[in-house]
Amino acid sequence: MLKRIYDWCIAAADKPYALWILAAISFAESSFFPVPPDVMLAPMSLARPKRAWLFAGVCTVASVLGGLLGYAIGALLYDSLGHWLIQLYGLGDKVETFREGYARWGSLIILLKGLTPIPYKLVTITSGFAGYNIWLFILLSIITRGARFFIAALLMNRYGDWIRVRVEEHLGLAVAVFAAVLVAGFIIAFKMI
Repeated sequence: MLKRIYDWCIAAADKPYALWILAAISFAESSFFPVPPDVMLAPMSLARPKRAWLFAGVCTVASVLGGLLGYAIGALLYDSLGHWLIQLYGLGDKVETFREGYARWGSLIILLKGLTPIPYKLVTITSGFAGYNIWLFILLSIITRGARFFIAALLMNRYGDWIRVRVEEHLGLAVAVFAAVLVAGFIIAFKMI
């Protein structure tokens, strides 16, 4: 099954709809979807290392736009859904402390967490909830998401053939490592809240 999914992603790199699917996943991941765009970005970039830059650009733009949806969820739904969630997690007495901390360290939080396996949707929703400056949020999102995706593009462009051989030889291990990193990101995120 893993091989079929991997082969589909490799073959999709040449299809006209591939960029749309990649953009949709990048958009959704920044606001509500649990699967990061790397699941398509990596195989597509391995299949077409010269197009890795285009793929990274699509991921960056779509991720920032999806981040705006996440920001809106945090900013506009706090009084209804957000407040209920805060109470559910027992954090009602920590809201103002959290907002003050985010006001002080928000830039650093956005920059660092945008590069890590910590789900970016948590950053986008939190930024809206905390009332973080939207223009600064957009700028920092462009920087951090762009850095993440263009570093991947650089690696795929420069070492794509070598990486592809290793991934195809050890596909199960590569997927297991990716899944472990993703799960670790969620665990770290929930421990930090």
